[in-house]
Amino acid sequence: MAPPTQANSIGGSLATAPIPAAVERPAWRDTFVSLKVPNFRLFAASHLVAVIAMWMQRIAQDWLVFELSGSAAAVGVTVALQFAPMLLLGPYGGIIADRYSKPLIMIIAQAVAGIMAALMAVLALSGSIQVWHIYCIALVLGLVVVVDNPARQVFVNELVGPRHLRNAISVNSSIFQVGGMLGPAVSGILIGAVGGGWAFAVNAAACLYTIITLAKLNTSQLTSTPSVPKGKGQLREGFRYAVKKPAFFWSSVIGAFVAVFAMSSPVLMVAFADKVFHTGASGYGLLNTLIAAGALAGALASTRRRTLRLRSVIGSAGAFGVMMALSAFAPSMWLFAALMICAGFCCLLFLVGANQLVQMSSNVRIRGRVMSLYVMVLIGGQAIGGPMIGWLAENAGPHATIFIAGAVPAAASAVIAVILARRGHLMLQFSLRRRSYPVSIVRRPGTASFDAGRVDGGSRNRINA
Repeated sequence: MAPPTQANSIGGSLATAPIPAAVERPAWRDTFVSLKVPNFRLFAASHLVAVIAMWMQRIAQDWLVFELSGSAAAVGVTVALQFAPMLLLGPYGGIIADRYSKPLIMIIAQAVAGIMAALMAVLALSGSIQVWHIYCIALVLGLVVVVDNPARQVFVNELVGPRHLRNAISVNSSIFQVGGMLGPAVSGILIGAVGGGWAFAVNAAACLYTIITLAKLNTSQLTSTPSVPKGKGQLREGFRYAVKKPAFFWSSVIGAFVAVFAMSSPVLMVAFADKVFHTGASGYGLLNTLIAAGALAGALASTRRRTLRLRSVIGSAGAFGVMMALSAFAPSMWLFAALMICAGFCCLLFLVGANQLVQMSSNVRIRGRVMSLYVMVLIGGQAIGGPMIGWLAENAGPHATIFIAGAVPAAASAVIAVILARRGHLMLQFSLRRRSYPVSIVRRPGTASFDAGRVDGGSRNRINA
């Protein structure tokens, strides 16, 4: 895959070269092809350790807040404080990512996160921790995410180059889900055995390991990205560039619905573990692990996807919402857990697909700002949704809340699908002769070609980014 050209000024924005797409499904031996790059392999190993530790801390943190306050709404406030900085300051993190060394940004961010984790460990293990302590530390960690997340997203391209970017995004998501499987399970056991304070200590050590790994990367093998000099109007430039991209605009619109309503699963899992299934911290960890198991399957499936269209991203978001809504009617914990596995699978197909579309359709010189806007929608949406879902869980009950959490994104996906179908002059075609795909989406006869966002190996094997 050829790298995008450097920025050309076109109407005050930035142009991107057409991006060649895969023409056939990758061979099984190439499922993790990006790991053949030494720098990415080293980065991925440290990322796995960091994600496991991060999930351990998050589960311990949420459960500790619930134990101290007895309120699911208080857990929602913690989520809001950790995600609100991204909602308010996200674009500035993108400017920092475009302007400065991304490894240096991540090293500083991990140092601050490690200090906060160590402080939380000391407070928890000494028995002096209070809810307001957790609130303050969650806010600081939220500020860390503002600069760390855009830099981390864009740095993947520097590690593997444009050729392996799609695969690296999928592998990164797979690693995140492996950590999401192991972290909650280990944390649940740890909380029951010796208390949650040790989970914070583990995360502090993982932050130090990440810093050491980043310092060991071979900088001569990185794909250089030109830094953006300081200038006026860079936030406005990034916003104008992004909203003109259908891949960004529609992925962000449906991402907002998903983030606000359906991605506050820790808040909902606390309510179901305590009030519905009465399984305590171990059940809470188990439910989060099962969601992550489904998400891991979704992330792995994304590495095998040959065709990536905006319609598949919207469809995955809709399926995620449907699974969440159906779980409200599950009569047992195990059926509920099975639906959560399916929900995790669909969620990751959506998240990975949207991430790939947004990154691949963005000029490399402005990608930090574009990704910060996209991440701002996803993380900032959770800042709004966390307290709202927590309040609903306490006042309307867990079953009604999870139904709303799934039904709203599902309905939004249906509306967006209709809008895109009308714009693209698309229609459903049924044929019993095609046993494998009896239903397909085709263009209406006599209409012009249009595709809002596509990366595939069809007759148009390039998209104009």
